[in-house]
Amino acid sequence: MSNITVRHQHTLSLDVARERINSFEETLKKFGASLVWTGNKAEVKGFGVTGSAELGQGFVEVSLKLGMMAKAAGVDAARLEGSIAKRLASTFADEPEGLA
Repeated sequence: MSNITVRHQHTLSLDVARERINSFEETLKKFGASLVWTGNKAEVKGFGVTGSAELGQGFVEVSLKLGMMAKAAGVDAARLEGSIAKRLASTFADEPEGLA
């Protein structure tokens, strides 16, 4: 099993950051994973993956644990970590794509 943790700093208010995380959440759904929120913390559930997400003042952190099913499906942990980092950076950019 592999563990992935991606922490992204941002300068947005907590309310704006919460709105932005919704687009990241939509991306996760495309891969069969979902976020179940309780306040500013979420549980990540999906096919072969579990974990958590936390949204705080100035940061967002996503931690995932890839199970045997993910490994069997050929999920590359390093590639997934890079993809999550890139998507979070895009999601929390000062000017979201398409608005500049």
